[in-house]
Order: sequence, then structure tokens, then C-alpha cells
Amino acid sequence: MKLDIDRFISSMTLTEKASLCSGFTNWHTKPIERLGIPSIMVADGPHGLRKQELKENEFQMIHDSAVSVGFPTGPGLAASFDRDLAFRMGEALGNECQAENIQILLGPGANIKRSPLCGRNFEYYSEDPLVAGEIAAAWINGVQSKNVGTSLKHFAANNQETRRMAISAEIDERTLREIYWANFERAVKKSKPWTVMTAYNKTNGVYGSENAETLTARLREDWGFDGFVMTDWGAVNDHVAGIAAGCELEMPASGKFTDQLVVDAVRNGRLSEETLDCAVRRILTIVDRALSGRDESAVFNYEKDHALAREIAADTIVLLKNDGAILPLNPKAEIAFIGAYAAAPRFQGGGSSHTNAFRIENALDSARAYGANIGYAQGFSGEADETDLKMQAQAVELAKKSDVAVIFAGLPDSFESEGYDRTHMRLPDCQNALIRAVRAVQPNVVVVLHNGSPVEMPWAADVDGILEAYLGGEAIGAAVSDVLFGSVNPSAKLAETFPTHLEQNPSALNFPGDSKTVEYREGIFVGYRYYDAKKLEPLFPFGHGLSYTEFQYRNARIEEIDPVAADVRVAVDITNAGPRFGKEVVELYIAPLKAKKKRPVQELRDFAKVALEPGETKTVRFSLGRRAFAYWETEIHDWYVAGGEYEIRFSASSRDCRAALTVRLNGDPILPIEITPDTLVCDLLEYPGADEILTPLIRGIALTFLPENFDFDSEKIDPTILNMMTGVPLHSMRSWMQDRFDPQMLENVIDQFKRHMEKVAKRR
Repeated sequence: MKLDIDRFISSMTLTEKASLCSGFTNWHTKPIERLGIPSIMVADGPHGLRKQELKENEFQMIHDSAVSVGFPTGPGLAASFDRDLAFRMGEALGNECQAENIQILLGPGANIKRSPLCGRNFEYYSEDPLVAGEIAAAWINGVQSKNVGTSLKHFAANNQETRRMAISAEIDERTLREIYWANFERAVKKSKPWTVMTAYNKTNGVYGSENAETLTARLREDWGFDGFVMTDWGAVNDHVAGIAAGCELEMPASGKFTDQLVVDAVRNGRLSEETLDCAVRRILTIVDRALSGRDESAVFNYEKDHALAREIAADTIVLLKNDGAILPLNPKAEIAFIGAYAAAPRFQGGGSSHTNAFRIENALDSARAYGANIGYAQGFSGEADETDLKMQAQAVELAKKSDVAVIFAGLPDSFESEGYDRTHMRLPDCQNALIRAVRAVQPNVVVVLHNGSPVEMPWAADVDGILEAYLGGEAIGAAVSDVLFGSVNPSAKLAETFPTHLEQNPSALNFPGDSKTVEYREGIFVGYRYYDAKKLEPLFPFGHGLSYTEFQYRNARIEEIDPVAADVRVAVDITNAGPRFGKEVVELYIAPLKAKKKRPVQELRDFAKVALEPGETKTVRFSLGRRAFAYWETEIHDWYVAGGEYEIRFSASSRDCRAALTVRLNGDPILPIEITPDTLVCDLLEYPGADEILTPLIRGIALTFLPENFDFDSEKIDPTILNMMTGVPLHSMRSWMQDRFDPQMLENVIDQFKRHMEKVAKRR
């Protein structure tokens, strides 16, 4: 089907144009039957379809949806550090959408994991914008390869659920650019999502659905977005202001109330009809794209997608600890499986992304399929945080007579969900008590965690093995067994830092804010950037993840460099030095050496996942452009590369650098200094060649502190005195030089310096 968009717009009444800018039902855009304009259907969600067939004004509970396949949630998918895997998951979801006649899939959730307490962290990817943007882009490309649109969300800074529909995230310009917009920018540029969904919250006092800076200046003008923007459900404050700012579609349906507001706004001049026409054109363009790409032959193959969900889940499980090579397990051993989640895994979070799973596989049954001798004790109730002494005693007794105990712990549904934030980072007390009780009688303990965000682990030092399974979808139980018994070698790594305790997190003192605002006072120092800067030891660092084999990093080298353009190509050889097949995530960090601007110690600038047979070596190559070395300079409102040395680190985690190279870059033209009598001498000395201009001035000031017969050419000035002399403003020449001061001298220094800056700028 091909729509004649120009003809439709010219034929539509003002009321019809306005009507297209709000939903028809919870899940459909409005049709215009008079002109033959059809509606299209949207559906949640990022890790499985939540399809609800609703007629106009019909209501269904959030969990009343069609059966679908539940894939791993965001944190696990990001932990895979595998773009191809994310693409394949998106591709499967896109095919499912075609089979179910869904035109737009509402996802992915790419917001930054600012605090471990955010109730929706189980949907989001990472604390790092590069990881979030790369995985989101791969997922989007997978879905859209099936001619199904996506809706990148929630733009922007939706980092908490507390008061999410009214709170204003107060964030400075540099932090927005480097952290909270960078993830969206990367995804938009690399995948061109058909739609973008606005956040509920305000940013610096402006609602996401009516923020022209983000929706027009950034999204469209800077990043080249060419789809339409929709609101999150019920996120409209002022629909007219939203359309003017670049938010085309209000969701869900709101009757005819807001339609009339748009009509009235055009008639009274508040909104131009040209702006409304632009919004209508953007919506119809995506409607046309969706219907033109309809695949009537698509089939939802539940068995095939379930098998894919299991494969993906196994690659999202992070081996956090493996002391004494307790894993993989020997199936011939006497093994105790303890914990409610062994028999009924928690595999997804609550809220709008909740799916009705096709088939849930648990670890208990899956382990027995390996022929393992498994005993089982529930140990605790799956939901209530109440210690059941009888259950605990049964678990302890089973652990005593076993060779190893595997405890399945995690957060119950009531602890994390869309709509509210967690109040602490702890597991339920009954689970911590169970782990301690089992460890008291059994030295060989492995803990498997099912959670969507970091948890405190007061027992971490006392157990030999820890697997982070996250909320890994409907096949997570089988995937955990695959890893426990070694048929899958774990290869995932944390895409977020696990603090030792909540107060260690950089946002702890400023989350979730007061009744009106939440201040992002940690600025750019989110996640590992903060822990590195403060030299803090987290429980598990960003990028950490173990394997059943070992990898060696060798022959790190620069293959090409352009120091003027800040274009660098590097490579490193990775060898599987262990006994079994495995995959290694190579993390590439850039560390500015002797940075004059406040910058993170290092920042992740790329990553690659390489699969290796035992003894095999492969070369991993990275291409780094100027943006990899840049920071956002607020004085010029642009990205800026400072000249100097940078270390390029090939790392197995943010705290495990395996090889490093140093490069020197020319950098961008030196930033001009605004010279006034208040300018400090030390600031001017930062400029190349400034010492020649300022030496007479410094000597004049020095005579206040030094003997009159001091020989400047042969004697060294004491550093303390030198700091005192250069840490003064130019106007203080009057005070320090006294009778030696000539008013013309100050004007001459300022003029000379301005001319010098112009010459330096031309040379560069």
C-alpha cells in the first residue's frame, strides 16, 4: 500500500489534521475513513510482545495480553556486550510483530542507570551511554530489518519512577551532552528509529513532550531523526505546545478534547497550520512505511523463538565469582538446589513490559535433564520477606548431606517494578538469612541471582561462586543450568557497577530529589566514572565478568594515526589460553593524561566480542575518531579535543587493563581566553608562548618578594613565591609593583596577548 501523502494533507479538514495527532485506542493511531487513511498498531515491549487488542474506549488490565515469548530484559542484553545478539533478538521480535500485525514496537528503553534504586532499571541497559546506545541501535536495526518500527525511549533523563510525571531533572549542559543525551544520539544516528517516545519527567523545568531543545534542536537538527515523536502513555501536559516543540502524537486516545484544543490553537494563531501539517506529514510517512512493509506471510514460531530466548539468555549470565573453580558443576556430584527461584524463576519485571510467557523453563527441571543428581528445598517463599524456619531448616539439612549447594536468590516482584523505586539495595532479609545458614554447614556454595539491578551481597566473601542471571526471560532457568554444568561458557560482563552498599553510589545523596526537582549533582561522574575518580573499590566493577577459560592480550599496536584529525586505528591480539571454547569482551577505554579540564579518569569508547577455540588467536581492531577523545566544552557549546597525550587501554574490565598504548594528539585550536584586568596571570601562562609576553610583568611583581639584586637568569625562584606571583590578577600589578607601575603597561600586556592569541589560532 502506498499513501499519497500530499493529496491527503491538502484534502484534510483542520479537524481531521488535529485528530491524527492523538491516538484512536490505547494501541492504535486514528484512521480517517473518509479519505481511506488506515490506523496502525503499536505494542509493548522491549523484551517480548504485550499485545492487547482493544476497541475504542475498551479497557483491559495491564497483564491481559496475548501469549508471547519472553526474552532477556535490558541489563542482561547489555551485559552480553554483543551487538549481533541484540540484532538477532530484535529481528525475532520484528518478525513476531509482522505475524501479529503490529507496526511499531515500543522500545528499546535506553535511559542511563543513574541509581541502583530506579524501579525500571530492569528495562534499561547500562550506566554508560556508549553501551546503552550501541545495544539499543543493534536491537532497533534488528526489529526494523523486518519493516517494523521501533520507539526509542524515554527521551530524556527518565532515571527514576518517584514522581516521574512531575519531577524536573536538573542537569547541566555538559552532563546532558556527555551522559544523558549521548545514548540517544548514538542510537538515533546508527539505527534511525521510526519513532521516539518522550519521557514523563521534565528536564530543567520543561516537560519532555514539549521540549523544543531536545525534540527539534537536538533530535532532528543535530542528529538527523526523520520519524515522528510520540508521548509516553498519559505524558501530555500541553498538547499544543508539544506539537509546536516537535512531539507529533499524543498517546493514548484522549477522546476529542485535545483534538479541539489543537483546532482552536490554529484558529487563534497560537499554532500555525504549517506546523500542524508538518506533524501530520511525519505521522503519515511512518504509517505509509509500515503498511508498505507489511509481510502477510510472517509466522510467529513460538518454539523457534523460545530456543533463541534460551540461547540469548545463556550469553547474558555474568559469572561474578568462581573461587576454586567451583563451576562448572560435576553432574555426578550430590547437588542441592535451594530457593524458590530454582523451581519458579523470576524472569521479568513488572509494569508495561510484562509478558504472558509461552513456556517458562526452570533450573531444577533443566538440571535434571543433564542427568544431575539434584535435591531441592524451597528455603523461602518466593514473594513475602518472611523467614520460614521450617523451610530454612529443610534447606540446611539438604545442604549438609550434599557436595555443593546452589542457592537461587533475587528480588521478588514487589521489590522492583515500573511505577515506584526501590528504597534500599538489599535482598529480602529471609534470603540473606538462608544464605548464611546454608554456608554455615556447607563450604561449597554458589549463589544464582535473579534481579534487574544491583543488590548488596553481605555474604559475597563467604561463597565460592556467584552467577548474575538478571531477569533473563522465560528460558532463564534452562540457560542457568547450561552455564552451571558448562555446556555454555559464560561470556557476559556487567554493564553497570555493583556498589558494596547504596551509599557508595554517586547519586546516593541526590536521589530521588524533593517534591519538584532532582539535582544531578554528580554531573558526568556516573557509575564507573565516579568510582575511578574517587578511587573506590566497588563490590564488582563495571565490565567485570569471568569465564571458564583464560584470555591473553598481546601485541597491542597503533596501526594508523592522524594526530591533527584525532583519527586513530589500533589493534590487539586475543588468545584463548584455556581448555575450552569461549568468548571474550574486549573493552577499549581512553584515558586523558594530565588533563587540564575536569574529566573522568577513563571512558569506554568501544568494545568487541570475539569467539575463540582453545589455543586460537584473533586480532581485534578499533577505529577511533575525534569524538572518542573529546569532551563537551560549555564555553563554545561544542565537542572539543584537547591537545596532549591519551592512553588507549585494552581491558577485561574497567579495573583490569591488559595492554595500553599512548598517543599524542595535536588537539583542536586552543580556546580563546577573555582577557580583562581580572584575568589571573597563571591562566594566561597556560597559553603557548605566553611566558615571553608575561616575563617582564612577572619580574616586576617578583621584586616585591625577592632581593633587589636577584639574578633572574641564573637563580631559581622558590616555587611558593612563584605560585604567589602568578596566582594574582593583572590589575594587582598596581599593588605589587607600586612605584614601578606604569598604567600603560597593563594595556600593553592585554593588547599583546590578544594579538598573540590571533597568531596562534591562525597557525593551527
